[in-house]
This record gives sequence, structure tokens and C-alpha cells, in this order.
Amino acid sequence: MFVSDCLSVSETGHLTIGGRDTIELAASFGTPLYVMDEEQIRSACRRYKASIDENYGGRGLVTYASKAFSCKEMCRIIADEGMGLDVVSGGELHTALSAGFPAGRIFFHGNNKTPEELAFALRENVGRIVVDNIYELELLSQMAKGTGKTAAISFRIKPGVDAHTHDFVKTGSIDSKFGLALETGEAFDAVKMALSLDNIRLIGVHCHIGSQIFDIDPFELSAEVMLGFMARVKDELGYEIGELNLGGGFGIKYIPEHDPVEYERYMKTVSATVRKVCAEKGLKMPFIVIEPGRSIAGPAGVTLYKVGGIKEIPGVRTYVSVDGGMADNPRYILYEAEYDMLIANKAARPKTQAVTVAGRCCESGDLIGENVMLQDVSVGDTLAVLATGAYNYSMSSNYNRLPKPAVVMVSGGEAKIVVKRETYEDVVRNDL
Repeated sequence: MFVSDCLSVSETGHLTIGGRDTIELAASFGTPLYVMDEEQIRSACRRYKASIDENYGGRGLVTYASKAFSCKEMCRIIADEGMGLDVVSGGELHTALSAGFPAGRIFFHGNNKTPEELAFALRENVGRIVVDNIYELELLSQMAKGTGKTAAISFRIKPGVDAHTHDFVKTGSIDSKFGLALETGEAFDAVKMALSLDNIRLIGVHCHIGSQIFDIDPFELSAEVMLGFMARVKDELGYEIGELNLGGGFGIKYIPEHDPVEYERYMKTVSATVRKVCAEKGLKMPFIVIEPGRSIAGPAGVTLYKVGGIKEIPGVRTYVSVDGGMADNPRYILYEAEYDMLIANKAARPKTQAVTVAGRCCESGDLIGENVMLQDVSVGDTLAVLATGAYNYSMSSNYNRLPKPAVVMVSGGEAKIVVKRETYEDVVRNDL
């Protein structure tokens, strides 16, 4: 019935998440409100971990892409599940370390890390710095030498694979701001340079071909391309790279029509490709890393809003306004992202009304969905937007000086605040 396993309908006809009534949560914690189901998060982590262990003989690591949803509690959960963590900024790194996350299991990504961020990563001995370009390699080498450290790195490589996804979230083609190109020889030159630097230790190569991908073929092809590159490095430079990070980008079900590949099927298929190509190229089986983010956090979350004004324009559309919008969910205005949604206090009723859900920001494009089917909606109802655990809180802003919503985590029938709701004083805190 729902796009996420953690959702159901109570005897009173209300939407529940993790067994908790969303109407009660909205009344207790206010709206807009992000709600996450901890058990759904942990279940996804364990499925990924069991699958990589089974298919790669224990020689693999699942690292959570924290850009999807980052807070101290999320970092604690990921650490508790024995996984690694992918960070892309000094802020995400600080969040992880503040939560006690082991620095050795952190992979630091980013296409333009600042000198301050690189110094931070070196000082804290993060497990991998994923180098994006030649400039960063040279800068990191100088900084490592100046501190007497050796930086453990991977290179981000563009495998040139079409991921069949939205142009804004394609990251593996040659025309991408991320990574080193294979076609131009840039990636090979970077590896050659790294092997000549005393304060750099090349451990692996990394690729990421995009986000919200529903096909397995692009992942298989990118693995073949990356292993081919590793074989060339071995043959021509005499150095066998021991780690292959295949990135993330696994799609989730935002609407009932979406049909994402099951984690286990992906892992079984791609691991077979990896073994086959390694045998053909004379490579040792590398240590495999994957970086799921959306597929761990996304299905575990819902966002709750209170319905305000309803504006019917005869022959045109009906606008249903809510007390949030692009400040807490910018994905519609960015990508026209689709969501399943419903009236949480009428969840057992059929959807009979087509509406446009409008946010409260002072922008005509501030919408959460158009031509959305909902139950008969009234002022004061609670709207639930599903599968919002990823890239909603993490992309939220204070546009129009709106305070950011709270994040509540549900587990074992209990609900706790893991990120406090901002106040007006929080909004002006840094003003002088």
C-alpha cells in the first residue's frame, strides 16, 4: 500500500510510522516535522552489510553517504551498525567526529575541498581522502609533507557511464564537475603522479555515476571500466590498486510506480561482474566499498505539515497550502521530484481529489507536488509527504527567515527529538 515498509494505518484511520500515530506526533512536536523510523534505517544498513559480506567474502565495507541525512544521532546509528561514513564537507566531518564516529572509517569526498578542510582531515587521520583533481593532489601532498603525515587517498574517476537518470544528478560522464577523466588520460596521469609522491599513499579508486538509478546495467559497466583502468595501472606502472569504491546512487520508491532494484540483487549481479573481470584481467579481488545514502535514509522518513488555506480556481486547479515548502523540501523546485502523499488523519479513505500542494514561501514555484491525488482535504488536516528521509532536512534552508523543522526519531514505540526545531532567535543568532 505504501512506498515504505515502516508505514501503516491505525484502527482510527491515521497514518502511522514505526507504530506511532503521525497525528499524535504532529500534536506533540508541531509542524512542519520530519519523522524518521530508526528500525527502518537499521534494517536497510543490515541488509546492505549482509549482502556485501556474502557476495565479497567479507572483503567489503558499506559506507553511508551522510549528505543524504546527517546529524549526530544518524552518525551514532551508522557507527553502531559497523559501517563506514562518507562525508563531503568540514561540517559533515565535524558532525561525525562530534558523535564519536571512528575517523578511520570516514571517507572524505568533495570536488573542491578547502585547505582548512584538508588540514582538518589530516589532523583527524580520516580513513580516506577521495582526491578529485590534480590541484587537490598537489595541495594535499604539500600539506601532508608540512605536517609529517602520509595521506591515504583514493581517486575519484569519471567512468563515462550513462546512468539513465536526471541530468542534474548524473555524475559519471566526462562532462561532470566531479572527478578525473579516463578518456583524456587525466586519471592515469594522476595515478602516476601519486605514486611518485612520498607523503601520498594510493589505496583505491572511486566512481559514482549518479543518483536515483533503477537499472543494474550502469553499475556493471562502471565496475568493468574501473577494473579495466586498474588493470592498465598494474600493467603499465607495476602497481596493483587494492580498493575499488563503486559509489552509490541506488534508487528508491518515491511513488508506487517506481520499481527499485533490491540491494541483494544488485550486489549479487555486480559482484559476479567484478569476479569475472578480475579473472580476465589477472587482478586480485579488490576490497569493495559502496556508498548508499538515499536508500538507507529516504524510505525511513516522512514530513508532516498542517494544511492552511485552500484556494480553488474553477477550471484551473485547487491549491492546498501547507505550513512548509521549499525551505524544508527544495527537491520539487530543483528536479520536479515526485512524491507519494496523503492526508494523515484520513489515511484509510480513498484519494478522490486532485490538487496542487503549495508551500508558504514567497515564490510562485514553491510547490511540493502538482496534480496530486489526496483524500478530501480540509483546513487543519495533517498532510504527510512520504519517503522524505533523504535530501530534505539536509537541503533545508532559512529562506524567508523560516526556522528549520525538528527531526524526530521513532524506535520501539518511543519518539525522541534528534534535531531541535529552530527558533526565531536561532535564525538571527549570527546577525550583527
